[in-house]
Amino acid sequence: MANPSESTLVIIPTYNEIENLPRISKRVLEATAVDLLIVDDSSPDGTGEAADKLAAENERVHVLHRTEKTGLLGAYLAGFRWGLEREYDVLVEMDADGSHAPEQLHRLLDQIDEGADMVIGSRYVDGGEVVNWPTQRFVLSKGGNLYISAALGAGLSDMTAGYRAMRREVLETIGLDELSNAGYIFQVDMAFRAVQNGFDVREVPITFTEREYGESKLDGSFVKDSLLEVTKWGVSHRTEQVRNLAVALGDLGMYQYRKSSLPGVPSRIAQSLRNAGDFAVSTRELIEYELKKRR
Repeated sequence: MANPSESTLVIIPTYNEIENLPRISKRVLEATAVDLLIVDDSSPDGTGEAADKLAAENERVHVLHRTEKTGLLGAYLAGFRWGLEREYDVLVEMDADGSHAPEQLHRLLDQIDEGADMVIGSRYVDGGEVVNWPTQRFVLSKGGNLYISAALGAGLSDMTAGYRAMRREVLETIGLDELSNAGYIFQVDMAFRAVQNGFDVREVPITFTEREYGESKLDGSFVKDSLLEVTKWGVSHRTEQVRNLAVALGDLGMYQYRKSSLPGVPSRIAQSLRNAGDFAVSTRELIEYELKKRR
């Protein structure tokens, strides 16, 4: 039986990556036997034309030109749909700037072949590292991921990472059209939805290297937007856990005291616990309202 990774599409979104594209494409094609899809958002520097040239020279390279620039999420959604329509079993996200080493892609794909549904190339598990990052950016990224992990309780160390491999079933299940477009938080959203849907999500260590050529597409606003969004999810998720626990304890109380000789005890215990759950939901809604006003 063939391994899922034998049908893999690597998706690389581009915008003004004329210097990086030939380098990253060559590395991808030499590192693994995968197909490559370049999703270009009408780059004015000629990246799209360079991608067409690469595709003409190698049948494993494909190009998707987009006429509107709707950000990284829009580019990936277009790439996912392109790959799903062509029956690829595994789809991979990878940056064009060389920060994600194609030579380490086998680490992600090996885990897919061993049964994982989503594999994240992580900077913050044992063996992961970051190269050439300013201290401020490292602290911001590491701190943000610690906050996200605590807020959502997903058990993952690097939910913002953009180097990941996914089985097609994950993308077909998590609701791509519902992903958050606040900053770059869709990466967190995808991983969290995968966990909530019961998929096997794993992390493997990678070396993240800061780009050498071109300009970063990140700006400071994505941090605020992303963390506000995560705070809302965290409040909602934790509150739902509290409510479910309260209901479960109420049901347990009913079961344990059903034959009790004390009239009304079971129902009063159960109702009190359910009231606690309802209070938690009301608190969540109030916090979400206050967060929305502050955006």
